[in-house]
Amino acid sequence: MMKSTHLCVLALSAFLAFPAYAGNAPWYRWESRIDGRLVCAQTLPHEGWKRLAGPFVDAACRRPR
Repeated sequence: MMKSTHLCVLALSAFLAFPAYAGNAPWYRWESRIDGRLVCAQTLPHEGWKRLAGPFVDAACRRPR
């Protein structure tokens, strides 16, 4: 009984730790359709922006993925 409890705890711990190995979300360079400004973000900044380049691995949009 005690051995199966330890095994269940170990299995549950491994299962819960699995999402910790997920990678970072990619970054993209976005351009404003209104005034042409550029920003680097992981998601659409707001309405009126279009994705210009990417994906990148850094928040400065300098290193391609």
